[in-house]
Amino acid sequence: MKDSELLTLNMEYTEKRQKNQRELEKRKKDLYSKFPRLEEIENEINILSIKKARSILMHNLTDSLNTEFENELLKLKKEKEKILKKEKIDEDFFKIKYECEKCKDTGYIKYNNKKTEMCTCLKQKIFNILYNKSNLNNLKTENFQNFDDKKFSNEVNIEKYKINCSPRENINQIKKASINFVENFEKTNTKNLFFTGNTGLGKTYMTNCIANELLKKGKTVLYQTAPVLLENVIDSKFNKYKSDKINDFYNQVLETDLLIIDDLGTECINSMKLSELFTILNTRSLNLNNKMTRTIISTNLSIEKIFSIYEERIGSRIAGFYDIYYFFGDDLRLNKN
Repeated sequence: MKDSELLTLNMEYTEKRQKNQRELEKRKKDLYSKFPRLEEIENEINILSIKKARSILMHNLTDSLNTEFENELLKLKKEKEKILKKEKIDEDFFKIKYECEKCKDTGYIKYNNKKTEMCTCLKQKIFNILYNKSNLNNLKTENFQNFDDKKFSNEVNIEKYKINCSPRENINQIKKASINFVENFEKTNTKNLFFTGNTGLGKTYMTNCIANELLKKGKTVLYQTAPVLLENVIDSKFNKYKSDKINDFYNQVLETDLLIIDDLGTECINSMKLSELFTILNTRSLNLNNKMTRTIISTNLSIEKIFSIYEERIGSRIAGFYDIYYFFGDDLRLNKN
């Protein structure tokens, strides 16, 4: 990632924190205009706190003086609570509202052992810049709330689709399974998802719905087409460009919460790519990186084709660790109604 891009992200987080602070000050100003005594109480609390701090620094804070400070502070706090309760104002009103509560809009989480770790919100922004720029660009519109099953036929056509249910009934079952996948993402018995079917039947839309909900939960989502994914993994693993900074794309693929592999079957296959694909699927399915990770594979290939085109071990991993859903019906791109 370019230093200029990282600098831009850091500035974005700084502006976000400043905006949060300004919004808090505005809320307080509006409140104090209605209830002036609340502002007086806050000022009195601040003055007492400063006096106590000064006494500590001057080494003249006696037990009796400390008790006096504490009693006065307690009295003011109780008065404040009484007003807030009477006016039905929540105490959280006075807290800064962060976009990301985990890192307080800093991009980093500091632990008690002084360890600092990049927050998932910043990781996701980096993913979006480096990898997802042209892939996850419809999340604002493609979500479960905007999902319209009326675009799918309600006609059962066993002769055409070889299935005894309508495309509408089928897509609603897939939607239900997708919501269940999101809700049970952390559970060990939740399987990955394998979406198969022709183009224009809603696979990408449903994948975006899932990604949307998981991003709201603070999960990281990495979206790559199979050809680009495997090329980038190989380039990263063998440091093709001899960069001074080790490209950790390979580790990101293994460790991101949700990996979306789109268009599986469109890549040029060779032994190296097959080996890397198996490693990715195996590591993520068995949580070999000591982290709960999930994968969605979207493809035009049936599971039978997967077994015939790819190695047996890849087909077995998908058959064993993925719930398989077949999308069928008429191409939605041809139906604009």
